[in-house]
Amino acid sequence: MSSTSTAHGPIAPPRTEEVADGVFAYVQPDGGWCLNNAGIIVADGRTALVDTAATEARALLLRDAVRELTPHAPHLVVNTHFHGDHAFGNFVFTPEAVVVGQELCRSEMATAGLHLTTLWPDVRWGDLNLELPSVTFRDELTVHIGGIEARLVHIGPAHTTNDTVVWLPQQRVLFTGDLVMSGVTPFFPMGSLSGSLAAIDRLRQFDARVLVTGHGPVVGPEVLDTAERYLLWVHGLAREGLAAGLTPLEVAAETDPGEYARLLDAERLVPNLHRAYAEERGLAPGAPMDIGAMFREMIEHHGALPTCRA
Repeated sequence: MSSTSTAHGPIAPPRTEEVADGVFAYVQPDGGWCLNNAGIIVADGRTALVDTAATEARALLLRDAVRELTPHAPHLVVNTHFHGDHAFGNFVFTPEAVVVGQELCRSEMATAGLHLTTLWPDVRWGDLNLELPSVTFRDELTVHIGGIEARLVHIGPAHTTNDTVVWLPQQRVLFTGDLVMSGVTPFFPMGSLSGSLAAIDRLRQFDARVLVTGHGPVVGPEVLDTAERYLLWVHGLAREGLAAGLTPLEVAAETDPGEYARLLDAERLVPNLHRAYAEERGLAPGAPMDIGAMFREMIEHHGALPTCRA
């Protein structure tokens, strides 16, 4: 895929980076809406993926990237959560690959279906065929890709109710899914603010050397500090807004984003505040909220539909 241009500037093509022996990050710049990262693990004639991509064309590009590394098609695809940008491309790799996800990933993926495509109808999604995880787990599952051990750990509710990280202990590489994003605004209206803060603490315990986040460049553990500061900032805004009798939309309109203005997709502040407000009022982490209403307020705050770069 050649570079394209949007209102946000030129978009570079996907790139594959080796982050450890046989372990690769597949990075889709610029990391904004629907431009997620994936992982490719290759060892001893076996291949696995961590997540896929949002559109048929982008999933096919991921397949091409795998073929440049190994003649062995993936036998395993791990979905870090149910969102379509990480999972719509599953079908490109089945039936050769078994799709694995946390048990709520399967059920929430089935419920959501292809709804994401209706939010951005102008995107060329392709001929998508929703492929649910056929193997599920509850808390943890260890898989082996040749000689590489990969531990799948459910953490949350945080970004969603069904977030899974993929930890490679020998390589000290952590695939975080959207629990953490690099240079991109966190997004937790389908999960939990308090759960996201707890997730940061758990991610620190892995003592990872390299983090392949759900969106944005490959980074080190310092990204956890940035994410934590943002989450605490939103928590403070929510408490102040509730005390002042302001709505999340009003708080967002009055707030100077400061250091967070440099993060992509800053409009996510509105739905994030809605979740923070709800939890301050006693809503349980992960409890359903009206995502459609929050998305409409986000559009109002942003002044337009956010750009989906897929």
